[in-house]
Amino acid sequence: MNVYETKTMAERLDGNTYPGRGIVLGVTADGKKAVSAYFIMGRSVNSRNRVFCEEPDGIRTEAHDPSLMSDPHLIIYHPVREIGDGLIVTNGDQTDTIWEYLAKGESWEAALRTRQFEDDRPNWTPRISGLQARDGSYKMSILKAADAEGEACARFFYEYPATKGVGHFLHTYVCDGNPVIPTFQGEPERVSIPDTIDEFADELWANLDENNKISLFVRYTDLETRDTEQIIINKHE
Repeated sequence: MNVYETKTMAERLDGNTYPGRGIVLGVTADGKKAVSAYFIMGRSVNSRNRVFCEEPDGIRTEAHDPSLMSDPHLIIYHPVREIGDGLIVTNGDQTDTIWEYLAKGESWEAALRTRQFEDDRPNWTPRISGLQARDGSYKMSILKAADAEGEACARFFYEYPATKGVGHFLHTYVCDGNPVIPTFQGEPERVSIPDTIDEFADELWANLDENNKISLFVRYTDLETRDTEQIIINKHE
């Protein structure tokens, strides 16, 4: 086994109809830009009825058709928020918990120790989070059930340097499943990061399952000037 093997996102997503929600953080191959991406997928009408909307400091999820929204719990939240020169990316309302802790000078680890996996028995969907620093380095975390009954939470934290052309991919599920969707296992997966935002956004969107993909966010930030490029793709638009 080559533990340093780096695959494209197309290869990581190939044949996987339901990785769930996913975060990618990394640095472009030329070493000039920090890269962040987040996508959501869904199987139910309630989950699929969403779009990404821009906010002054990031994005939020919103119902595409409010009349079809049956339960906002776990699906309406603020997945991306800026904090100083950093960027928080998560799959739930722990974004706000992390922001609040960092704003008062506490650590993101402390923030995530107050949270646990989602209360969606029997899946106990993990909470995945990322924090990208000004220099392109980043942290990732997954909080998942330590047992099938959901009585305990296992918390995992990872830190990565800014490495040219390399990113890491963390997603909620291994693949689709019935009745239980299997929780992601192991460390975040190494992926290659293209130099241009259009290439990366196209690669991600094209390789997410057509039936289950909902929305995609991609941001490229120039590490020197702090200028940003951003793409949001919503299936409903």
